[in-house]
Order: sequence, then C-alpha cells, then structure tokens
Amino acid sequence: MLIQRVFVDANVLYSRTLRDWLFLLRRETEGMFQVHSTEDVLAEVVYRLRRNNPTMEGGVITNLREKLVSAIDELVGDFDATIEYAGADANDRHVHAAAVASKAHILLTDDNGFEGSDEDPYEVFTCDEFFLLVDDSASWMVERVVADQNAYWSKKRSHKSLVQALKDAGCPEFAKRVEGHLRSLSGVGNRQSRRAEARARRSQ
Repeated sequence: MLIQRVFVDANVLYSRTLRDWLFLLRRETEGMFQVHSTEDVLAEVVYRLRRNNPTMEGGVITNLREKLVSAIDELVGDFDATIEYAGADANDRHVHAAAVASKAHILLTDDNGFEGSDEDPYEVFTCDEFFLLVDDSASWMVERVVADQNAYWSKKRSHKSLVQALKDAGCPEFAKRVEGHLRSLSGVGNRQSRRAEARARRSQ
C-alpha cells in the first residue's frame, strides 16, 4: 500500500481537537499516511496561539512547538514559493509551494477559501473528509483511537463530549462515525444489530 504523504496547514495544527485526532490516527494506522509541514506553518500556529492568548505562559507555547516537531514526519526545509499558483490569496501560496515540494498526495486544510486546481499534484481535503477516509480504510483502528480518546475525555472535567468537540471543530460527519464507534464499544450497536436480525427472522 502506498503511504499517503499529507501536508498539513496551520489551521489544522492550531486546533487542539484536530491535531490530537490527526496524530493519534497517524500513530495507530502506522504505514497508512505521513504528516508533513514547514517552519512557516509552525510559525503561523505559534503566532495565532500567542495572539489569541496574550497571557499564556511562554513554556506552554514552547512545549507545544516541541511536541509538534517531534510528531511531524517531515518539516520541508526549502521550497520555491514562485511556482505557479491558481489561488487568489497570496498568503496561501507558501502552503501550495511546500505541499508540492513535499510531494504531498493530500493537502489537509480547514481553510474554506483555499483554492486548489485540477493541475495540482495533490488533492485538497478538510479534516472531516480525511478522517472519514481513514475510517473507511481502517475502521477497527479508528475504533481503538476512539476507545482511548473516550477514556481520556471521561476523566476530564468538561461539559463537552468527545463527539461535540469534533462537531465544534468542523468535523460533523466524522463525529457521527465516532458516535457509532462509541455505541459499538458500549455494546449498544451489537444489541441493535441482534434485534434487527431477530425482527428479520420473524418477518420471514
């Protein structure tokens, strides 16, 4: 199986929910895909984090950056930002150029304004679309991640559920898949399946 090279934009790495799911799925599905990015992207993540959290301790940001660097498979060191780009937003040019340089199969971004073209060597996916793709390919592995995530979230003092966090992060369809995995893990899905089979037998 060809390992998919996934270039990740800053808006994905900035979101705690999205980056947690991305790297947990990357670890669980070893050999399915790799994560690629750049120093430019990391700089944007750090900038946004500081801008939105002016009183945050410096060590928190430093620690996050170190964790991102250790989790990313490749930080593309150099790329030609003058290559042709069909999009109208000049601020997206470096993302396109780096994705091309990394030989990415997928550009992962939740920027609805990102403009790709049929000429690009990569496909543009949102996190919702990409996580669904992973679940389609290795549902049992996703279910293991769901089990781990559910155990973690059950210990948090938060009013928000695992499913709601995904919805809020822009992954409504994947949230439905996670909800299904949670039902399966709790045995509800199996009971519903057995009831459906019993009803089908009675109707014959």
